[in-house]
Amino acid sequence: MPVTRSATRSLAPAGGNNKTTAAVSLPPAVGKSSKRKAAEEPAAAKKTPRAKKTKSSDESAATPLPSGAFIPPPPSPLQNESEETISIPAVLTFSFEEAKAHLIRADHRFEDIFAKLKCKPFELLEQVHPFRALAESILAQQISWLAARSIIHRFTRLYDPSLPEKVADYSASKCPTSFFPTPYQVANTDILTLKSAGLSTRKAEYVKDLAARFADERLSTIKLLAADDESLAEMLIEVRGIGRWTVDMFAIFSLRRPNILPVGDLGIQRGMLRWFLSRHSSKHTFTISPHKLSGGEPDNDKTKVESTGAMGPPPTTPAPKTTPGSQLTGDVEADNGVLSTSSELQTQVSASINSIPGLPEPFTPSIDKTLEADAMNPEPLPEGLSVANLKSRLEGKKIKGVFLTPAEMEGLTASWAPYRSLGVYYMWALSEEKKS
Repeated sequence: MPVTRSATRSLAPAGGNNKTTAAVSLPPAVGKSSKRKAAEEPAAAKKTPRAKKTKSSDESAATPLPSGAFIPPPPSPLQNESEETISIPAVLTFSFEEAKAHLIRADHRFEDIFAKLKCKPFELLEQVHPFRALAESILAQQISWLAARSIIHRFTRLYDPSLPEKVADYSASKCPTSFFPTPYQVANTDILTLKSAGLSTRKAEYVKDLAARFADERLSTIKLLAADDESLAEMLIEVRGIGRWTVDMFAIFSLRRPNILPVGDLGIQRGMLRWFLSRHSSKHTFTISPHKLSGGEPDNDKTKVESTGAMGPPPTTPAPKTTPGSQLTGDVEADNGVLSTSSELQTQVSASINSIPGLPEPFTPSIDKTLEADAMNPEPLPEGLSVANLKSRLEGKKIKGVFLTPAEMEGLTASWAPYRSLGVYYMWALSEEKKS
């Protein structure tokens, strides 16, 4: 039987808890002690290895692979030392305490917000492998978190048939996130085999394109970490099925970039409306009818309620939305990530509140006390925005399918820079009001 060992290493110091490993089959090694023992045996015993080899062959023949079984491609020769196997270390590139202080200076209400809810992407740090995060993001596009979890498990099981047939068969002590195929293996898997795991043809093509780029090192952990925010977007949007929204989610939840503003996320826009409207007008109603939350007809698909764990843990409370993990990049976005019509944009953004992993739970209604607290030195609203039109936007009167334009979002959060990502995280928690 082949010996397996992890092919994933990290930039972090030794001892880190790396959950993103890939099993790599290695040929059985002949140690020095074995050679010495063979040399010391009597000449008559030298035929023993041949007898053992025959026995081993008989054992293998007794347990043949099922007819038509998929045999995962072997790892690349240089895979064990390849950049494609390096994880993103569980560290921040900035001071979290300094970022908190900056946001509190910009708006003192953030002090209470930080006390009420942890900023998970920047406080609960784990090593992340970029290929796995992006691949799972593609696999989870436009489906419920339960369906995504099942497909990701079936996809993974293509490369390790020893895994339980059903994801529900995992015990609490055996987490399904311990193994993931390598980019080289996925890149060398044919489309039909990938589709057998439940992938659509497009998703199979997308994940193969992503894998090929990591396998030949057009993409690597080193390159992604070294790129600035815009270069990162340019690099990833070249991948089929990845658009700007998925790039922003990856930058926040996997790379932990501090100054990301996902201007195309409808959930963030709604949260910002509540946040800034309450700063300038404490007396108003936040109630939004369900059909206005989704930007159209009520969503009757009860399965589309939670998020997947492509870039983080799924939210514990379902919400009628698509979250930062709701990668609408594949089945909705064009290959280059550009949406051609406002209705497509609305569909994507609307979905963005449902499938993102690691999104915060909605605040309870008691958050109104925090929102309505008198702000110190409140900044004026950006030109073109008023309390009246913020209210009308919150009630569902969008502009070209969105609640806030990119320029308006930039203007409203100008004082949050260079730590917009932290503020953005809490806007998701404000996008829906949790029922008491």
